[in-house]
Amino acid sequence: MHKNAPRRNHPRPPRANPLADCPLTAAFAAIGGKWKLTLIYWLAHGETHFAGLRRRAAPISAKVLTEQLRELEADGIVERDETGPVPQPVIYRLSAYGAALAPLVEGVRVWGEAHLQRQRGESAAPLACAVPLGTPR
Repeated sequence: MHKNAPRRNHPRPPRANPLADCPLTAAFAAIGGKWKLTLIYWLAHGETHFAGLRRRAAPISAKVLTEQLRELEADGIVERDETGPVPQPVIYRLSAYGAALAPLVEGVRVWGEAHLQRQRGESAAPLACAVPLGTPR
């Protein structure tokens, strides 16, 4: 085994929620961060290896990508599959639990697209996926 290879003998424990009973804080703790939604978006399109994620999420550094993936894994959103001894690639995929985030991420992407159009002064079509807060589903 390579001496710098990480040892994965036990799973990381989930991170603690800083405000015990606040669902928004729990959500932001799990998916907040500069790159997490982007990583979830790309993994929703299919499993991939570390280098594939790094290419898609450029200009993310390897260090930050590793940190974000480890946090997503600790929260049960991402699964990591070691395909063999180092330096074989590690495959990342959304867990079934993480796949439940795909509609949320798509909604954020659609809103972001409309926001970019608004910033450029283009008229944007109304957001079909937007549901006002407090509206029962």
